[in-house]
Amino acid sequence: MAAKCVTRANERAGSVAGRQSRRRLIDPTTCERDYSADEMEFMQALESYKRSTGRLFPTCSEVLEVVRSLGYVRTASA
Repeated sequence: MAAKCVTRANERAGSVAGRQSRRRLIDPTTCERDYSADEMEFMQALESYKRSTGRLFPTCSEVLEVVRSLGYVRTASA
């Protein structure tokens, strides 16, 4: 009985490991989608910022800094 449980646990662990390695191959930034030129420019600017600072997860303030560096400014509220 114990051997059967170990075997099932190993099968589950193997299937999870297989799914995880498969998921790593999917690029979460593209997700098989066509992006506009503005979206691509933003994603490239953010990736460039992350590489230059070594920060994998920029804060909201840092993302705003990247957006402003692209020339975006707040317009008057409606």
